[in-house]
Amino acid sequence: MAIFAKSNVPQFSVDVYQNEYLPEGGREVNAVVTVTATGGGTIGSAVAAPHLYAPGEDPSAAVVLMVDCSGSMDHPPTKMRNARDATGAAIDTLRDGVHFAVVAGTHLAREVYPGDGRLAVAGPDTREQAKQALRKLSAGGGTAIGTWLRRADRLLASADVAIRHGILLTDGRNEHESPEDLRAALDACAGRFTCDARGVGTDWEVKEVTGIASALLGTADIVADPAGLAADFTRMMETAMGKEVADVSLRLWTPAGATVTFVKQVAPTVEELTGRRTEAGPRTGDYPLGSWGDESRDYHLCVAVPPAAVGREMLAARVSLVIPQPGGSVQSLGAQGLVRAVWTDDLAASTSINPQVAHYTGQAELAEVIQEGLDLRKVGDMDGATAKLGRAVQLASASGNADTAKLLAKVVDVVDAATGTVRLKTKVEEADEMTLETRSTKTVRVKK
Repeated sequence: MAIFAKSNVPQFSVDVYQNEYLPEGGREVNAVVTVTATGGGTIGSAVAAPHLYAPGEDPSAAVVLMVDCSGSMDHPPTKMRNARDATGAAIDTLRDGVHFAVVAGTHLAREVYPGDGRLAVAGPDTREQAKQALRKLSAGGGTAIGTWLRRADRLLASADVAIRHGILLTDGRNEHESPEDLRAALDACAGRFTCDARGVGTDWEVKEVTGIASALLGTADIVADPAGLAADFTRMMETAMGKEVADVSLRLWTPAGATVTFVKQVAPTVEELTGRRTEAGPRTGDYPLGSWGDESRDYHLCVAVPPAAVGREMLAARVSLVIPQPGGSVQSLGAQGLVRAVWTDDLAASTSINPQVAHYTGQAELAEVIQEGLDLRKVGDMDGATAKLGRAVQLASASGNADTAKLLAKVVDVVDAATGTVRLKTKVEEADEMTLETRSTKTVRVKK
């Protein structure tokens, strides 16, 4: 046996952007917090304790790939072939020593490789064996995604690793279990592993796939053409292999009399975190941020403070980063930011909106009005849909979100982007509408 020492891990930093000035009696404090991790190595984790590992094993990560093998995957037959090829490409991208398994998902969850409740250790032989096993995959049966997730959870829990991750592919709706069953599975798996979810083709339900990714702190996307699966799976696995620190939480302390109104991730995607708070001591709560590699994300905080007179100032919130440890303790990642409140009678100072806060307020609204507009379009409220999607075009244009603007242009004819004047297209490709809905939460950062 050999002991594998952990390599360099990312260093975390916290930057706070806000206008701290409030008018006399003002209560609402907004801030954008940028969390950045830089300088990580390729193996190891800030949470990995010393353990013994066999030569060639990597204590940092385990991955389970869940492949939809329901009957609809055979329509057309190329879909199943593309799914096999994509899974094989992802397996080729695994770092040597990473633990992995493949699960075939129908109304049941069947372990394709290595089987018997085990995880394989990635290497030339096991990669080839896994790809040989993939060739036997065939389509047939129903769809019960919660069953797949619970099987992945059991497999991942068998590995003493820092990063536990799932990749899930589906082409259909979750028709063989109730929404409550899927919700219960997601609740059981949340915080135990992260999961990226992909919908292939156009016969799946966007809110199901995005809901899975949201609950498990992963990404969601559409692969409308199954031929694009291999490239997408390769990118997903490369990203997963770059994660080095698991279970990071944003810890938010507020003083007596202050309350947290909301906490949401606003870049690279909009993700509501307010309801995911776990209490961590007096006036302190933790919000899960998932696994990290070398990357940067932005979070919008809103805190209600007690009103005060001109000239007063207070610390409205203290932001830090921690990793929960067994026994209830935490490991600090050494980064901290302060959110302040200063009451002033300077009207210009107190009414100025910080550019980052203004930008992300618009990006959050953009995601919201796209969803509302598409929902109204589905139920036949064309006037309401036009108004909402027109506002989306206006927000995308003003913020420089060119990718979302292009997706909107496939659903509406843009008359004037600046004013949000649009006309609904009479015919919209289903893939275009689903792509817009799936990617509606993707944001752009503040223009420099």
